[in-house]
Amino acid sequence: MINFIARRIIQTLIVISVLSVVVYYLMSLMPGDPVDMMVASNPKITAEDVIRLKSLYGLDQPIYKRYSRWMETTLKGDLGYSRTYRVPVEELMAPRLWNTFILSFLALFLSILVAIPLGVLSALKPNSRIDTFVSFLSFGGISIPSFWLAIVLIILFAVKLPILPAGGTQTIGLGEVGLWAELLDRAKYLVLPVLSLSIQQIGRFSRFTRSAMSEAMRHDFIRTARAKGLSSQSVIWQHGFRNALIPLITIITVSVSSLFSGALLTETVFAYQGVGKLVYDSIIGNDYNVAMISFLISVGSVLIMNLVADIAYGFADPRIAYK
Repeated sequence: MINFIARRIIQTLIVISVLSVVVYYLMSLMPGDPVDMMVASNPKITAEDVIRLKSLYGLDQPIYKRYSRWMETTLKGDLGYSRTYRVPVEELMAPRLWNTFILSFLALFLSILVAIPLGVLSALKPNSRIDTFVSFLSFGGISIPSFWLAIVLIILFAVKLPILPAGGTQTIGLGEVGLWAELLDRAKYLVLPVLSLSIQQIGRFSRFTRSAMSEAMRHDFIRTARAKGLSSQSVIWQHGFRNALIPLITIITVSVSSLFSGALLTETVFAYQGVGKLVYDSIIGNDYNVAMISFLISVGSVLIMNLVADIAYGFADPRIAYK
C-alpha cells in the first residue's frame, strides 16, 4: 500500500508539472497581455512606459524563461501578485476558495443524502411507480441546464416569493452582529445556489446508484445470502450495496475534486464570490498568476481524489490488492 501511494504521488507531481507547462504556454498564446490592456485603457501611456512595464513583468522574455521564473517563485511559496485585482494571489484566493468549498460541499452532501436512498429504492423495485418517478426526476435533473435552473429559482424565490436573496455571498455592511447572526445571513445566501447544484447532482448520483445496485442484486451471492436466512437489510446493505460501491466511489470522488474548482455558471448567475468566476475573469484578463494557481489547485484536487478513490476501492472490495 505504501509503495502504491508513493508511486501515485510521484505520478501526480509529474502530471501537474507537465500540464502546468502546457497551460502556461497556451495562456501565452492568447492575444494581448496585461500591459496591452493598460495601454488600451490609458492612451497617455508612452512607448517608453510600455517597454518599462513589459520589462518589469518579464513579458519581454522568452516563454521558457517566464515559466521558469514563475515556477521558481511558486515553489518558494510566493504565489505572485494579481495584476487585475492589485493584491497578492494568496489574499485573493483564500476567501474565494473557502466560499466555493462551502457551496460545493453542502451541495454534494445534500446530493448524496438524497440520491443514494432514491437510487437504492428504485433498484429494489424495478419498473414500479417509484422507479418510474425516480427515473423521471433523475433524467429531469440531468437534462436541465444549470444557468436556466438558477434563473428559475431566482424568479420563484427572489422575485415572485421574495423570501430569499437573488444573489451575493452575504449582506453588505452587516457589521458586527455576532457569530450566529452572521452564519444565518450566510446560510440565507447559500440556499438557492446549493439547490441549483444539488438538483443536477441528485439526478446523476441516483442514476448511477440505481444502475450499480441493480447489477449487484442480480449476482449469485445475493441469492446465496438470502438462502442462508439473512435479513433483508443485511442482504441489501452488507452484500448488495457494498458491491455497488465501486462505481459510486468513482463518481463521488470525481465530484469531490470539484470542491475547489468552483461552479462557474452557478457562481456567475448568483453573483457568488467563489473561485469559479475568479478563474474565468483571470483567464479573460490574462492574469497569469491567479489562473495558474487556480489550475494547480484544480488539477491537484482531481489527481488526489483519484488516488483516494483507488484506496477506497480496497476497502469496498477486499479482493482488490495493491502491488
